[in-house]
Amino acid sequence: MDGNGRWAQSRGLPRIEGHRRGVTSVRRITEECVRRGVEQLTLYCLSSENWRRPQPELTFLMCLLEQYLVEERDLLMEQRVRLSMIGRREGLPADTLAALDRTAELTAGNDGMRLCLAINYGARAEIVEAARRLARAARDGTLDPELIDEERFAAQLDTAGSTDPDLLIRTAGEMRVSNFLLWQISYAELWVTDALWPDFDEVRLDAALAAYASRERRFGGLGKL
Repeated sequence: MDGNGRWAQSRGLPRIEGHRRGVTSVRRITEECVRRGVEQLTLYCLSSENWRRPQPELTFLMCLLEQYLVEERDLLMEQRVRLSMIGRREGLPADTLAALDRTAELTAGNDGMRLCLAINYGARAEIVEAARRLARAARDGTLDPELIDEERFAAQLDTAGSTDPDLLIRTAGEMRVSNFLLWQISYAELWVTDALWPDFDEVRLDAALAAYASRERRFGGLGKL
């Protein structure tokens, strides 16, 4: 969800106002994805590298996240959305984690779309930790290294139990994946828009979904002959 700060600065506003406006886009896109029957939506809220930003901005982001987690509970329940998180809990404020855990607990029984928030997340760190767990099991004699395959490895990732993304949408014209779900997006279709996240709306989502639907996914094969 790139471009919050740039959206604000282009309007002569503090960067935090861009983040505040970005929450509106989160609500709008989440509701539209539910309406369209999307099974899973993952939003990259905060990368493990984002801690380099100014502390006041980070503090505001955590407060905004906590506020979102509390205020959206009724809507998530109404739309039967299940909330989950991927990323490291270490370093996140206790109040934010408490709000996250409570919302996840309340929505755990919902049977609708899964909304996954990537918070303090970095794909390289995720992959390294998965490798460590497998290495420890092999060292302890509970796992034959020869039995490690893609399925066993994927089961050690934060996203275990989830399907891999079909479509990766990148806002603000950014042409990189920025350490996001590096294992999981191996065959995801990419769609990039110049629109900043606060301006990303249902029309642009429709354009992304239409582009995805028009593509032939070959997964390394030759496709239709």
